[in-house]
Amino acid sequence: MKHQLDSLGALVHVARQRSFRKAASGLGVSASALSHAVGKLEQALGVRLLNRTTRSVSPTPAGERLLASLAPALGQIERALDELNAERSAVRGKVRLNIPRAALHLVLAPRLAAWARAYPEVELEVVGSDAVVDIVAEGFDAGMRFGELLQQDMVALPVGPPVRFVACAAPAYLDAHGVPHTPQDLLAHRCIALRFPSGARYRWEFARAGQPIDIAVGGALVLDDMAAIVHAAIDGAGVCYTYEGYAAHHVAQGRLRYVLQDWSVPEERFYLYFPSARNMSASLRALVAFLR
Repeated sequence: MKHQLDSLGALVHVARQRSFRKAASGLGVSASALSHAVGKLEQALGVRLLNRTTRSVSPTPAGERLLASLAPALGQIERALDELNAERSAVRGKVRLNIPRAALHLVLAPRLAAWARAYPEVELEVVGSDAVVDIVAEGFDAGMRFGELLQQDMVALPVGPPVRFVACAAPAYLDAHGVPHTPQDLLAHRCIALRFPSGARYRWEFARAGQPIDIAVGGALVLDDMAAIVHAAIDGAGVCYTYEGYAAHHVAQGRLRYVLQDWSVPEERFYLYFPSARNMSASLRALVAFLR
């Protein structure tokens, strides 16, 4: 079937140009290849479709009838291709983005209004989820993750400011239970743990003098939402480990106090990632440039 469709395309181009040479030049193929394709179609149908002389090419009556029947379908195909080209070059349509809730809060949310003003014809659908998903299988145009979670076959670009994690607790809690001075001290504290969508608990990460250490903390609260974890810490439930962007305002207002700052891990970056930079829609290209 595919070969016959290719041959029909060759027939149409030759009939329009009335020349194998001109049609071949427009398609970027050889005249002999077009002649072979049309010849195979004629052989398969058992009828001559083109009259050929050394000076000209013209459809036979059978060829004229076939071309007339093909005209409506060819017109539809050409219109569909024109619409697709217009969609590819116009910044409109829909872009679906999968993003961790923390990145949504810290990186994307502060810029959503500016995006909406700049690209009012683009419907940006953002799904905030901490689960690691296959963006292609789930129908997303792009995703956002930390660099170590990215698949090797993805194009990735750093977006937003660097982020770092901090440990903190309410001043009243620290006054009552003492201040931890090493990560191991946390084992004697009430800690508010984070559970990933996979079911695994997050091990708190620290480093000092280039030596990393991670701690499996314990406590009476295990939550799957970072904002809820921070609020629980403000209310005195225990020590939390969170993004500095979640805690900084509360620290400035005196509701939280940093601990173990000498053990902070290096800053990290979120990355916007997508399958390929080739044939990217204009809307996704605009989003990449906007977040970059």
